Amino acid sequence: MDQIGVVGLSYRHAGTDDIAGFTLPKDELPARLGALRDALGSSEVLYLATCNRVEVAFAMPEGEGARDLRAEVFTALTGRAPKNGEARSTLRAWTGEAAVEHLFLLACGLDSAQAGEREILAQLRLAWETARTAAVCGPVLDRILGEALSLAGRLQRLAAEARPPSLADLAVERLLQHLDGGASAATPPTVALIGVSPMTKRCGELLHDAGVRVIVVNRTAETAEEFALTIQGTALPLDSFRAEPRDVAGIIVATGGNEAVLAPDALRRVVAKATRSPLIIDFGLPPNIDPAAAKSAGLSRIGMDDMIQTAQERRLAQLMRLAPMRAAIDDRLTRLRGQLATRAIGRQLAELRNSFEHIATVEAERALAEELQKLTPEQQAQVRRVATTIAHRLAHLPLAGLRAVAAHANTETVDAFFREARLQRPLRATPAHTSLPTEEKSPK
Repeated sequence: MDQIGVVGLSYRHAGTDDIAGFTLPKDELPARLGALRDALGSSEVLYLATCNRVEVAFAMPEGEGARDLRAEVFTALTGRAPKNGEARSTLRAWTGEAAVEHLFLLACGLDSAQAGEREILAQLRLAWETARTAAVCGPVLDRILGEALSLAGRLQRLAAEARPPSLADLAVERLLQHLDGGASAATPPTVALIGVSPMTKRCGELLHDAGVRVIVVNRTAETAEEFALTIQGTALPLDSFRAEPRDVAGIIVATGGNEAVLAPDALRRVVAKATRSPLIIDFGLPPNIDPAAAKSAGLSRIGMDDMIQTAQERRLAQLMRLAPMRAAIDDRLTRLRGQLATRAIGRQLAELRNSFEHIATVEAERALAEELQKLTPEQQAQVRRVATTIAHRLAHLPLAGLRAVAAHANTETVDAFFREARLQRPLRATPAHTSLPTEEKSPK
């Protein structure tokens, strides 16, 4: 785990404007991931951006431990060098097992503003796919991310009947309050979803279940149509909605762009077309709809800061309910620590086992050449088998102990054992008729 590190910022200690400053445009990601990896001096990298966080996970080259790369991440994502102490105060950093634990908590939704939410799992999987497509993700991060997604998926299946609300759930809750139970009205209200993302997809499902008509608006018409079919909604290209908006009572927007999705003139057309004042819920970072422009058009807008505040008020109760998830993460970390530690010293363990076998073989051959030379061939073969069996059983204890120690001790401690306790000692000369190599002397 020593190779792995994470640098990021989230709702925990940063505002949405701060997070937006580290968000890369979605369409630029494939081209910029390679440059990000090179800027960090890492062998692998993953970039994750959501409505309330930006995370950069990385793996250093083989044999090189991860270190605090906040200054490098700051420069790579913002395009400027941080001022004195700015990177440390703005970003958070984790290395080694702490970084792996952070990724596990992240995947399971336990680090989310709305504890236990599930959209983060799809977002993390998409970030992983993007990194692999850009050829910047390799075996180290693949192993850790695979473990994280597997764990999160299993826990979600176990808690399928008690799905915790996400920010998308809270957004729909606020919108339905605005619609005043729109499903019971004579004419069901209509809500526009701008952008097709995990957040808008969840919102679309909930709105459909509540009897609200949905218009899926997206730059790519085919993507909008595909999603609209799943919720019995209608699809509309973004340019068409800008030019001729429909009569909507609400707009939920979440796109990956860095520019306003609806300009002031488009917002005025939305107001003119609407039979009731629409409520805007904006998941964008930076905002997909400029707050000042929305206010100028007379529209109410709820941004990420407001949504996160609402989620935080419910967070403690959610965390108490999700305590078994936290325990499962600890168990997975313990197993992974042992597996990776054993793999790291696998070659040395094999050498240690071979040392026991070599000593037993040499001693058996010496005895058979001297005091046991009168034994029959069958008896000599039995002596050799017994010597090998004893060597295997004697080797088991230090091998098992080293596997256990490797998961908790640092690399230097384990290396010191193999360096100082080589289990090799001077032996009497091996008879000339044997083909075994002479045992090397132990270092003084």
